[in-house]
Amino acid sequence: MSAPFFNDIDNGPQGGRAWWLTTSDSVRIRVGGWGAGADNGTVLLFPGRTEYIEKYGPTAADFLEYGYATLAIDWRGQGLADRLLTDRQKGHVETFPDYQKDVSALLSAAQELGFKPPFYLVAHSMGGCIGYRALFEGLPVQAAVFTGPMWGIEMNPLLKPLAPTIAAVGKAFGFGESYAPSATPDNYVQTQGFAGNTLTTDPDMYTFMKTQIDAHSDLGLGGPTYCWLNEALAEIRFILQSDAPTVATRCYIGTAEKIVDPVNIHKRMANWPGAELIEISTAEHEVLMETPEIRKRVTGEICEFFAKHAA
Repeated sequence: MSAPFFNDIDNGPQGGRAWWLTTSDSVRIRVGGWGAGADNGTVLLFPGRTEYIEKYGPTAADFLEYGYATLAIDWRGQGLADRLLTDRQKGHVETFPDYQKDVSALLSAAQELGFKPPFYLVAHSMGGCIGYRALFEGLPVQAAVFTGPMWGIEMNPLLKPLAPTIAAVGKAFGFGESYAPSATPDNYVQTQGFAGNTLTTDPDMYTFMKTQIDAHSDLGLGGPTYCWLNEALAEIRFILQSDAPTVATRCYIGTAEKIVDPVNIHKRMANWPGAELIEISTAEHEVLMETPEIRKRVTGEICEFFAKHAA
């Protein structure tokens, strides 16, 4: 069934569309994309926490130039998917593996919606956490690319060793649906000016993100709950301790990364046979939404990587 799609803000290729899907546990999510039926197959785009389909319109345009369609998703609890709490600004999930139900719904519908194989994965930030488990469980993609994956969360060094205990105790004492320490209902791009932001060094892309939320506030999301934090830290432990998937994999991280933990990314990639870690000088968290030069380089390299592993 068709779902709302905000063509007025996506800056993507012509013909972007969205659809409602229902997961196996009856959560309504939204999927959407551009370029259905493109010759070289489909990029399954797994967004990060607080993100939504339309944010990736420019990225979809870049991929379509290389002959790849893009199919993205609003995870449960964000975008226009069902919010899981009465306060829609709270970033919340009951367990991280629940996101795999969203992945399953996306996969089941992809070809029916016109997005043809071969499939490739591009997973950003929290989407990189979800995407790792999906690969581990057999996601049928030819190759995978992670950008700034959430395989660790950057925190105050004094707080970091205490975070698992704080999150677990908060959840155990009935605060699971309350905002985690220092989290607020605010949408980051609406309250943080470009100067000092931790997402991108490109002012035009930062304005693009802010303009989207200003135009459609329902897409916005605030900080995470104790439960989200507890489950995220548990999923990160799984990622660091598990055997790496055998899918051809590449990971990009900016040298100015301040949101996810670069140390954990280096640890995971160092123990991933055949995988490649590429650092982008001066880039911040969102390498796909950096300066035009960085975006052109990264998307070009990603598409070359996918072409290499098409067969």
